[in-house]
Amino acid sequence: MSTEFQNIAERISFFAQKNPQKTAVYFPEWSHKKSRYLYRSINFKELDQLIQKFSVQLFKLGLRKGDKTLLFLRPSLEFHAMVFALFKSGIVPVLIDPGMGKENLLKCIVETGPIGLIAEKEIHMIKHFFPKSFKTVKFAVTTGKLILPKIFRKIKITSIDQMKKEKQISFSTVETNPHELAALLFTSGGTGIPKGVEYTHFIFNQQTNTLQTMFNLSEDDIDLPGFPLFSLFTLAMGMTSIIPDMDPSKPSQANPKKLSQHILDLKPSFIAGSPAIWERLADYAIKEKLSFPSVKNLAMFGAPVSLAIHRKFKPLLPFGTTYTPYGATESLPITNISGDYILKHTAKFTEDGLGTCIGLKAPGIEIKLIPITEDVVENFTEKFSPYSTPHQPGEIIVRGPVVTARYYGMPEKTREAKIYDGETFWHRMGDVGYFDEEGKLWFLGRKTHVLWTENGFRFPIPTEAIFNKHPDIKRTALIGIGKKGKEKPAIIIERNDGQFLSGREKSVFESELIQLAKNYEH
Repeated sequence: MSTEFQNIAERISFFAQKNPQKTAVYFPEWSHKKSRYLYRSINFKELDQLIQKFSVQLFKLGLRKGDKTLLFLRPSLEFHAMVFALFKSGIVPVLIDPGMGKENLLKCIVETGPIGLIAEKEIHMIKHFFPKSFKTVKFAVTTGKLILPKIFRKIKITSIDQMKKEKQISFSTVETNPHELAALLFTSGGTGIPKGVEYTHFIFNQQTNTLQTMFNLSEDDIDLPGFPLFSLFTLAMGMTSIIPDMDPSKPSQANPKKLSQHILDLKPSFIAGSPAIWERLADYAIKEKLSFPSVKNLAMFGAPVSLAIHRKFKPLLPFGTTYTPYGATESLPITNISGDYILKHTAKFTEDGLGTCIGLKAPGIEIKLIPITEDVVENFTEKFSPYSTPHQPGEIIVRGPVVTARYYGMPEKTREAKIYDGETFWHRMGDVGYFDEEGKLWFLGRKTHVLWTENGFRFPIPTEAIFNKHPDIKRTALIGIGKKGKEKPAIIIERNDGQFLSGREKSVFESELIQLAKNYEH
């Protein structure tokens, strides 16, 4: 898109003028009477008007530019309007994954010091039990009628239903610098403490442009996102987005029958989300002899994607393919590769323990490797100068317009994660890998999972791949026993049948694994 936008919300206004009657969002509702889904919808003109109503109401409530505001809303026809209204108003949404656990969640809230809270009614009830964590909140929006106890009576509160009654549908976008704070997105804390990543309007716009180029998307495409926030990007491209009937916080529990019905009913061309969602869909589709000819791109991210998933989808997408973009909350997207390419060119090497190919760099991205270290690297020196020698493992670092600059309120964590290079900086991904002769990046595992043995590094992905060849094994994990630098490698095995073997069965199984391992030098 050639048009330049200062504020990401301006993109919705642009498409509201260009394609006012085009459907922006579909929301499924099951009709027991008709035994099928009915789809409520909102067009781009209606979405833009709702954004403006919400913006007016947020200001009337008392929130102002720069106010950090917790957002805990389920996907709905109002969800996208609320997020873009926050952007339009210059208010900073704070997005925290509830799945990180109570202690981490409350800690993130305290560290953020939010002024506003926009949340489901249940969240407002929960805050009554942890008043200290929410003590900075002065303004609140709820999804239903709420009676506050005395301790929270000073909080000014309204409901989304009340906000929708606003008659004024004109609100000028608050003037923002492209490099001002637009949102705080917290990491999951899966491999460390959760950290608030500072996003700017510039980064949101750059990510939107990069994803659009990477997947060759246009406003004619339709999106089915298994991860709700991903639809903010596709809406900003002028695409139609379908809200799936699922709990996005529990991707492995998504109902594949419902998802397949959405695809068959509304014919999305782009679907995206956790592999846990789409593997269930693939298994169901194979069982029911279904295929999805409308889907051109199936992007899977957020967890390892097995070769088996690519193979399952190969016959299910007659006019499309799977993709596995690589990135992190701090930098997305970094690389991309298609399932078609993987199955044709790299799958055998992955199965033989050479790592997982994650493809060529995304537009505008630079990728380099540095020696693996746990030390803080302030800037490039002779010791830590990056290299790109083929097949030489190293720690992955990235630079580019989609790479975020800092963690909120965590200067030490920022210092650990960034390497300064003159006027620019690199982000340390926390992963290890290597380049092949063609410049493609191969993933060897998380740096925290690498073993530091007396004989050098042992990498998890190559080792686990060999044991995963055994037909009775579901998955494995390489672990180290002992002190770093003298760790002894061990492998944890989970069998397909979930059984703990003993006696002769255990001996035979272990002998098979040892023999399998002997076939590979690493």
